[in-house]
Amino acid sequence: MKLDVLYLTLYCGLIFYLSHQSTLPLSMAFPHQDKLVHGSAYAVMAGLAWCAFKHGKMPKLWLAITSVGFCSMYGVSDEFHQSFIQGRDADVWDWVADTMGAALMVSLLLWRRYQR
Repeated sequence: MKLDVLYLTLYCGLIFYLSHQSTLPLSMAFPHQDKLVHGSAYAVMAGLAWCAFKHGKMPKLWLAITSVGFCSMYGVSDEFHQSFIQGRDADVWDWVADTMGAALMVSLLLWRRYQR
């Protein structure tokens, strides 16, 4: 197994673990802070997905679509998972934040690639 795939797998496991907690030790400093946290977490996941999937030698656009798609689908499964955890709930806006964070990271990676 390539190290990049291992990092992505471990990070997905961390997200799963945190989602399985009934509460998280996160104080709210401003409204909708959780959306920023979701977007940031999935931006990191998208960066890891990009690194893990780039070894397939697919065109950069397909790499971008695959990376964002993976993160978005993981976000859907994460929200579904949370719907079964006491004290947590599924929120479509959390999934939107997940997908937007992933899309932003992949956009930055694509932009960086085309600047070279």
